[in-house]
Formats: sequence, C-alpha cells, structure tokens
Amino acid sequence: MSSLRSLSLQSEDTRETARGGKGLAVLVVILLLMVGGLGYFGYEMLQRTDAIQRQVATLSRQTNESNALARQAIERATAAETAARAAAEGRQAAELQTADARQQADAARQEASSAKDTAARAQAEADAIRKKAEAEVNRLEAALGQVAETRRTALGVTMNLGSDHLKFEFDKAELRPEDRELLSRIAGILMTSHDYTVSVNGHTDDVGSDEYNQKLSERRAESVRDYLVKAGLSPEILSVTGHGKSLPLVRGTTEAARAKNRRVELGIVNTQIRYGR
Repeated sequence: MSSLRSLSLQSEDTRETARGGKGLAVLVVILLLMVGGLGYFGYEMLQRTDAIQRQVATLSRQTNESNALARQAIERATAAETAARAAAEGRQAAELQTADARQQADAARQEASSAKDTAARAQAEADAIRKKAEAEVNRLEAALGQVAETRRTALGVTMNLGSDHLKFEFDKAELRPEDRELLSRIAGILMTSHDYTVSVNGHTDDVGSDEYNQKLSERRAESVRDYLVKAGLSPEILSVTGHGKSLPLVRGTTEAARAKNRRVELGIVNTQIRYGR
C-alpha cells in the first residue's frame, strides 16, 4: 500500500513537473513572441521615424528654398519699384526740362526776332544818316572846290592848300595876307556844316634833313590851325600832324615841284560817315 502511494505521489509529481515544464515553455514562447513583436514594432517605428525625418528635412529644405525665392522675389519687386519710381521721377524731370527748354527756345526766338527788328531799324537809321552825310559831303566838296583843290575820300574831302592856292615861302611857316583870306572863306564854309572833324597836315619839300623838315611841317600846320580857330572854328574839331618831306605831292627836285610840296592839306571827315563805316 505504501509502495502504491509512493508511486502515485511520484506520478503526480511527475505530472506536476511536466505541467510546469509546459507552462515554462509556453511562457518562453510568449516572451519570444512578445520580443519579436516588439522588435518588429520597433523596426517599423524606426522606419517611420526615418521617413518622418526625411520628410521633415525635405520640407525644411523646401521651406528654405521657398524663403530664398521669396526673398529674391521681394528684392526684385523692390528693385523694380525703385526703378519704376526713378523712371517716373526721371520722366517728370525730363518733362520739366523739356518744358523749360521750350520756354527758353520761345524766349530766344522772340529775342532773336526783336534783335532782328532792332537791327533792321538801326540799319535803316544808319542808311538815312549815311545819305544825309553823303549829301553834306557833296555840298562841302562843291563849296570848297570853288576856293581850293579837293579830293574825295571814303570818309570825306581832302583839300590841298598848296600849289597855286596857298603857298609857303622856302623855309617859312608864316601865312601871307592872301593866305588868311583863303582860310577865312574856308572857315565860313565849314561853319555852315556840322558833324565833321578837320585834320591839318603840314608838308615840306625835299631840301634839308628829315628832323628839320618834320618840325617845319608841324609849324606850317599849326599856323593854319591857329588861323582857323581865330576865324571861328572850334579847336576841338581840329588836329595837327606834320609829315615832313615823307609825302611829296609831286616827285622831282625842280623849283616848281618843290613849291607844290611846300603845302598844308586839310582832311575833312564827316563823323556820321565814319560812324556808319
């Protein structure tokens, strides 16, 4: 009986042991399954995390690129706006300059037209003055031609008071009575005119030195000038010049030639004709 009980107990222990071994195996299997599941889920999580990180990196890069493009677009827009503003200002300035240039051109045209009209009036006035002066010179030439030799010049009349009309003795500068009478007639004619000047030019023959003849020609011219002043002409319109023997009226060394060269010439210049020229 005790042997059977012992065997029975052993048999139960064996069954318990077997049941325990099976439970342990099941537990191990469950643990393995759990570990495998966790590994799989972990792997999936890692894969998803990597994918998310890649997506985040891509999105970040795209965001940076978008921001860069946006900045470039803003810069281009700002530059375009600045250029447009500058162009508008330049256009406005150009329009103002154009308007100012037009005004200046109009003013210049008006000024030119006015100047042209003024010039035309001045020319007409000058022509009238010249005609009047020419008529006066013609009158003087005709009047003086009755008492002395005259030559017409571009500015007036030149009178030769030498030769047969007004003679100077050799080496003399004094006026004779008949010379004074001739100069009085000339002064009377000149006092009826106006707007003229008279140059008194003394000359000599070829006898003597240049220096001596220069002074002699000046004394002759001064004697004629002094008498014309006494006769009534203003000294302000009279000028005196001595030419010595440098400008002979005729060439030669004969007494007749030398007598013609011992002379005084009066140059009568109409100041209005000089002004016109």
